[in-house]
Amino acid sequence: MAERRPYGLWDSPITPDALAGGIRLRGPSWDSDGRTLGWFEGRGDRGLAVVVAPEGSDPEIRDISGDILVRAGVGYGGGDFVVASGLGWFIGHDSQRLYRQPLDGAPAQPVTPAFGEAASPAVSPDGRWVAYVHSYEDVDVIAVADSAGRGWPQHLASRRDFYMQPVWSPRGDRLAWVEWDHPNMPWDGSELRVAELAFPEGALPTIAASKVVAGGPDEAILQPAFSPDGDALYFISDASGWGHLHCHDLATGETRALTSGDCEYGTPAWGQGVGMFAVLPSGRVVAIRQRQGFADLVLVDGAGGGEPRELDLPAEYASFENPVASPTEERLAVIASGPTTSLRILLVDLDENPPEVVTLRLSDPAAFPAASLSVPDPVSWTNAAGSEVHGLYYPPASDRSFDEGPPPLVVFVHGGPTDHVDAGWRPQIQFLASRGYAVLAVNYRGSSGAGRETMLALRGEWGVADVEDCRSGAEAMAARGLADGDRLAILGGSAGGYTVLRSLQVHPGFYRAGVCYYGISNLFTLASDTHKFEARYLDSLVGPLPDASPRYRERSPIFHADSIADPIALFQGVEDRVVPRDQSDSLAASLRTRGVPHEYHVYEGEGHGWRKRETVEAFYSSVDRFLRQYLLG
Repeated sequence: MAERRPYGLWDSPITPDALAGGIRLRGPSWDSDGRTLGWFEGRGDRGLAVVVAPEGSDPEIRDISGDILVRAGVGYGGGDFVVASGLGWFIGHDSQRLYRQPLDGAPAQPVTPAFGEAASPAVSPDGRWVAYVHSYEDVDVIAVADSAGRGWPQHLASRRDFYMQPVWSPRGDRLAWVEWDHPNMPWDGSELRVAELAFPEGALPTIAASKVVAGGPDEAILQPAFSPDGDALYFISDASGWGHLHCHDLATGETRALTSGDCEYGTPAWGQGVGMFAVLPSGRVVAIRQRQGFADLVLVDGAGGGEPRELDLPAEYASFENPVASPTEERLAVIASGPTTSLRILLVDLDENPPEVVTLRLSDPAAFPAASLSVPDPVSWTNAAGSEVHGLYYPPASDRSFDEGPPPLVVFVHGGPTDHVDAGWRPQIQFLASRGYAVLAVNYRGSSGAGRETMLALRGEWGVADVEDCRSGAEAMAARGLADGDRLAILGGSAGGYTVLRSLQVHPGFYRAGVCYYGISNLFTLASDTHKFEARYLDSLVGPLPDASPRYRERSPIFHADSIADPIALFQGVEDRVVPRDQSDSLAASLRTRGVPHEYHVYEGEGHGWRKRETVEAFYSSVDRFLRQYLLG
């Protein structure tokens, strides 16, 4: 018989040390000949360019970027590295130069000067030119450079506040990208522009003509991709109220939707390298379809005939990112995970039925026993406003004998706030569930993944709707016997950390404790000090300044810190550009002066998120100790 131990005091194989050993995976891309696959890999605070020739029984994975660390610097990053024309192309972390890298590991050669920040290199089909997003002194452009680094790059497109996802047509005569302006975020309203290019002799390409083919201030566009023949352009649009796949005929100007229904094919573009579908050489499209926190891969007829067909993949996968198609064969690479399956890069051969699936790379070297992990259930409840709210409920992992009565509950608040929690690998949640806590991941009003109307429901209501949806969710779980209503905690980072602080401020005593990492305490300083990407984000979430100043003060926890009396743990990176350290410093000083039980952990060399192994280990160890003391004590 299993040993009976109190909730929260279970021994777990998901240790801080084990979680600190993981690697970050993003942005897979195929070389032009379909023989080499590359991706970005983050190991601790190091970013690397990695390639593999995925043939044979034991393909060799190689780092090719040498001593140059890789990381694009525009906004939240992404668009770090691609493989094209037999070379790797990456952004150097320190210099923000674009480099061309031989795949044999020979020294990289700089293509662009070292100023500003760069992202999303896109190499022309003939290998002569490279377009990319460049940002300097808060001016963003689409730039173009000679791929050999001869001469100075030049602006190809400018005068919009933001650009992302430049892509060449197969014939190299057109370039498409997404653009938008303040105060919108790309998921609020953005436009898809297609440019016809001219090629003056002895000079860089220029734009001969361009036009917007989709999008607007109240329609969000994501991920342009040309058809294999170059005659059509695929993209995601939420014009119907849900993000759906569309196809634009470049000859006739006709646009048609290829998917429909109450499901989501889009996602917020928090980074430059976001991808939700891949166009196969046959013209078929593989897309990610999301419903109630669970995703699958579906095959869509690029001509618009028939319903999407779900691919027969292993049931362990419930979340997918960045599918990319081989340019020569009906196969794709994709980042996949599930509730009990850590992130990994899969190779999916669509010529086989069912598709043959090969794992190329694992993000976590540790294989955690399935009995130590929790499988979530989709849940919903009605909030005080009468609206339905959705989330995922993770019961305590089932390999232990339970205490009598329901378990303590940690409310997990996602960041963004325009983001959502899906059923992919969530190490923070599994860390808690494996120790006997139940976890409720709340997709509060304003979360993505459930249509445009739900996402827009947070406009003007941030700091109110999210707080109430978290509280009503905890109350609903307690009423259903899924949580101990007297042992509740709330945990979140960034915008989720703001919701933690507001929850402790507005509802003192409801939660026994809060955990806040790089959370927002002062909306005024966030609006004035944050990076360009989010500089006007609060216009929609709270209201434009100066007219909304009273609301900013009312909803800034720092001005009501005397209302926070419950124990809280604060975590902050010194180099955070998104939520500068002084926000956490000010809050910690107030807590210290008033004698509120708290911890404050500051990490050198970290920004808006943890990268160093020692930081990850210290963070999880501190959270574990803090919750044991205040949630169970």
